[in-house]
Amino acid sequence: MSILGCNVRCALGELDLVCRDGRTIVFVEVKSRHGTGFGSPQESVSASKQRKLTLLAKWYLQRHRLESSPARFDVVAVDFRHHVPQIRWIPNAFDAKE
Repeated sequence: MSILGCNVRCALGELDLVCRDGRTIVFVEVKSRHGTGFGSPQESVSASKQRKLTLLAKWYLQRHRLESSPARFDVVAVDFRHHVPQIRWIPNAFDAKE
């Protein structure tokens, strides 16, 4: 996998990471937590956040003329609960939301 962009911003918001995995464009949302009071990091990628990421991904694909490329959404969950980061990469974490 290669990184195409980090913290890609536009008027709609921000994409944490944009990568290429073979022909597939991968939009990666990175979430972290230092405790369990608000749930796991991946639980914070709510349906509304997924809709926003879908809009951002469409913008990115159009801007870079990659509309014909397959795409997916991954989540990287970082848990700092025990002062040692536990990292979980969740490929294909959710489908595009309209």
